[in-house]
Amino acid sequence: MYPRKELAQIVISACYQFNIDTVVVSPGSRNAPLTIGFSNHPEIEVLSVVDERCAAFFALGIAQQTQKPVAIVCTSGSALLNYYPAIAEAFYSDIPLVVISADRPKHLIDIGDGQTIRQENVFENHILFSANLIEDSKLKTENLQLISKALQIAVSQKGPIHINVPFDEPLYETAAVLENFDFSDVIARETKQSVNYKELSKIWNSSTKKMILVGVHYPDTELQQLINHFTEDAAVLILTETTSNLHLKKGVNSIDQLIFSLDEAQFKELQPEVLITFGGMIISKKIKQFLRNFQPKHHWNIDEKKATNTFFCLSEFIKTKPVDFFLNFSKYISKKENDYQQKWLQVRDEKRKKQQQFLEKAPHSDFKVFEQVLESIPTNSQLQISNSSIIRYAQLFSIKETLKVFCNRGTSGIDGSTSTAIGAAFASKKQTVFITGDLSFFYDSNALWNNNIPNDFRIILINNSGGGIFKIIPGPATTNAAKYFETPHCLTAEHLCKMYELDYLQAHSTTTVAAQLKGFYETSEKPKILEIFTPSEENNLILSAYFKHIQ
Repeated sequence: MYPRKELAQIVISACYQFNIDTVVVSPGSRNAPLTIGFSNHPEIEVLSVVDERCAAFFALGIAQQTQKPVAIVCTSGSALLNYYPAIAEAFYSDIPLVVISADRPKHLIDIGDGQTIRQENVFENHILFSANLIEDSKLKTENLQLISKALQIAVSQKGPIHINVPFDEPLYETAAVLENFDFSDVIARETKQSVNYKELSKIWNSSTKKMILVGVHYPDTELQQLINHFTEDAAVLILTETTSNLHLKKGVNSIDQLIFSLDEAQFKELQPEVLITFGGMIISKKIKQFLRNFQPKHHWNIDEKKATNTFFCLSEFIKTKPVDFFLNFSKYISKKENDYQQKWLQVRDEKRKKQQQFLEKAPHSDFKVFEQVLESIPTNSQLQISNSSIIRYAQLFSIKETLKVFCNRGTSGIDGSTSTAIGAAFASKKQTVFITGDLSFFYDSNALWNNNIPNDFRIILINNSGGGIFKIIPGPATTNAAKYFETPHCLTAEHLCKMYELDYLQAHSTTTVAAQLKGFYETSEKPKILEIFTPSEENNLILSAYFKHIQ
């Protein structure tokens, strides 16, 4: 059974031909032709999530893991606007999200008809392409071309696209078959940029202080091997963030820990002559401040799509895959003997020892909880981390090499972290563990209204009673409006777990955290949440004491 409407048939056929095999639908009436068609297609899996914001982030989590486009389908009106946070995240994180919205025909817009807004080009600033279709059989060719272009862009450029589909009533008429349509190739293929490896290698080989900084990156075994090779150069210091999914014995993985207490003379010593950056957003504010204040002579940014001038000194944009760049570049470079790498690795090792000393005596707190939780996560799991203070705490610890780590750092918002983690858990064959803070969790609590949560999904909720980040960052405490920044509360997840049928555990001390974690990851009939309560007024004091201790 398929929709009778030709426009719906065209959209469904196009998605199938472009290998979109997962569609997340939010219930509605105007999108009925699409829902009927997708749900009856034998090669497409349709998942239903009521809340459109959650649905979009859920789909984003699936696309994040599969590295394939996932479609989201909604009814007309404000339903569509709830997709926007996830669309912005997909735009900045290079995740292929196919947004398909049902709409009223043009003659019903702005005349007072219900559930109707101006939907065309509504995501203009954060979308790779908008295809505004018209329900008119005479314009079939134009509609086919628009859909072809939109889906080709989603696949080739790895980002969000929007297909707006107007339907006049009736909406529920059906046909027995799905027609085949010819979707032509309408995009001119980009020619690859040629990289002058010889010229770049001259600069590289003559430099004595070279730094590679890696942001968000999908796990890549080949890239890991190539970057390992670069650590053999004593003049190269590699800094990786938790979300880089790179693990280097001769690298710095806790950037803030290394540079927190450096003075101006030490910053001068650390200042690179050449800086290579690749990957997504950089979390560490301290490394951004350092490289803006002590700029390298040469900053090369490597990316398939766009240049990122994070440190205001970009000298070379290399438009290619990082793995291709390092594979080719390694043929032209030579090693430099000096103490640049060794000196800073020695500082790293000293800071690590001091951190361990501090943790041995540290009381129950956000900081101590992270040590316990990160050590407990089973090998070969997927780790999803929410934003704000949670990802910043995670950056202070070494992560097990077998873990794959993800975080919504495109826009760094707290709004869809849980939904994304659930989507990733659904798509992944590995057990997924999600570490989140209280505000992020309660803000996205509708994420649990989802029938697709795997039983082995685990949430570790660190509840410090409202916005610990605002006690950490400078500024809020100097005002008389702290309670409005922090959002103090007395909420717990216990009743949400009852409502959504999740197993619930809680802990209030180092001892009870250890006890609850013992069987937490074992096979269960339901997903589980462990809510760990930490002392709101002491967390920032303990973190400050830690940074003072490692100076």
